[in-house]
Amino acid sequence: MPPFRRLVLAAVAAVIALAPAAPAQAWSPDVAALQVALRATHDYSGGIDGVAGPRTKAATRRFQRRRSIRADGVAGARTRRALGRRGRPPLGSRAMRVGHEGWDVAGLQFLLARRGFTSGPIDGGFGARTGGALRRYQSSRGLAADGVAGRSTLAALRDRNRRARSRRPSGGVGGGPVRFLRPVRGPLGDGFGPRWGRMHTGLDFPVPQGTRVGAAGRGVTTFAGYNSGGYGNLVIIRHRDGFETWYAHLASVTTRPGERVRGGTRIGFVGSTGRSTGPHLHFEVRHAGRPIDPQPRLLGASASVLAGPLPSGLECTGARDRRPAPPTTSPATARLPAC
Repeated sequence: MPPFRRLVLAAVAAVIALAPAAPAQAWSPDVAALQVALRATHDYSGGIDGVAGPRTKAATRRFQRRRSIRADGVAGARTRRALGRRGRPPLGSRAMRVGHEGWDVAGLQFLLARRGFTSGPIDGGFGARTGGALRRYQSSRGLAADGVAGRSTLAALRDRNRRARSRRPSGGVGGGPVRFLRPVRGPLGDGFGPRWGRMHTGLDFPVPQGTRVGAAGRGVTTFAGYNSGGYGNLVIIRHRDGFETWYAHLASVTTRPGERVRGGTRIGFVGSTGRSTGPHLHFEVRHAGRPIDPQPRLLGASASVLAGPLPSGLECTGARDRRPAPPTTSPATARLPAC
């Protein structure tokens, strides 16, 4: 290659390396409602993730062309009207309750799922399951648990700063300074949140079969065995302040109920047992029995390579730590006490 061409290619590579990364795509309950409506018209077959990506825009254009609307991929007033009852009413225009259906209900279901209160499929129909999820959410936020999604409930659900605040230590329920090691060394795959119209209640680590799995922090193993509800070989560890960590789809388990573990203790090896499409670790963090987003509580260090003293915030200390672990026969619905 001529020297001049090499210099040009090197300059281009340097510009690309210095270019800022593309911003992460933002989610929106209105986009989720659009995806639900387009799925009903058979124009969209992707997941209900609330992200206006290429598939959603292409589906919107297909629908618009069939209805002789300008195919710009934007769900404007004409497109919403053409969607009929699934395109109305706007989110926030009424207090939603059991029996309602439409655009706003789909947005409500999506927001509940983003907060970890899954109500089954996101389909725009306000049934008993949506009502139950809504009441649980309202109770968790100190709101009147009346099962009606009014202005105050929607304001709490739409508060995107809630996640940022949850990263800061707090003495409130679910906000203590508890942090967890990464249970394996490897990249993150699917995250916490709605996926294919249902709630994905943890993080996936797509690492090879047989990868060593370490406990994410100090605690007590409360379940170690096979779960027929889809988790496969499963380990549950109880930590302090009502937190639990779940490790699913393991090839084999190397801990036992009642064993006291610390961050980095080997508890099993990655596999593909249960409902799994390939080797990976499904990792959940639960507080008071409810799945929460693990990512804000993850430290940079991996449990598989931990050496030296534990990072602060992982210990489960004091006399209460010496209680035997309670038995559990149904880990899919376990509600274990705090440490």
